[in-house]
Amino acid sequence: MAYRDNRPQRRDEDKDDLIKKLVKINRVTKVVKGGRHMRFSALVVVGDGNGKVGMGTGKAGEVPIAIEKATAQAKKNMKDISLVGTTIPHQVIGKYGKGSVLMIPAPEGTGVIAGGPVRAVMEAAGIKNIRTKSYGSNNPFNCVRATLEGLNECKSAEQYAALRGKTVDEIIG
Repeated sequence: MAYRDNRPQRRDEDKDDLIKKLVKINRVTKVVKGGRHMRFSALVVVGDGNGKVGMGTGKAGEVPIAIEKATAQAKKNMKDISLVGTTIPHQVIGKYGKGSVLMIPAPEGTGVIAGGPVRAVMEAAGIKNIRTKSYGSNNPFNCVRATLEGLNECKSAEQYAALRGKTVDEIIG
């Protein structure tokens, strides 16, 4: 008689062809009566490399569990962004809190000119040619959120034409 395992099967998380970028791990300490209680928070960016990107945060007593929670949240928060080839359609400034990120489309061959947190978002989203400058807060959380806010504001000429009920030629004309 064969042994049958009745436990639920774990899904294999690595089969989902997503780009996962760990942006920041932070040690968080809570002082309690018995001493210090340490936990870890993680900031993760997840994208498909083809115009879909999301961010998530997770907190746990162990680093791998915090990363796992952040990755799961990032997958839930994924949004589509507009791309023109390997760059964004137009210049945009994303703002979140006191942080702001200026994003400028760049010609083919420029590469990703960006700082750490912003670079992680661009690589996960599949943007290969862009110039960025981060102003204000250099907190990784604020930089990532500002970048995502800016990318959400980007719209292609076709999207603007559809909003106005016109053709692309009438708008660009």
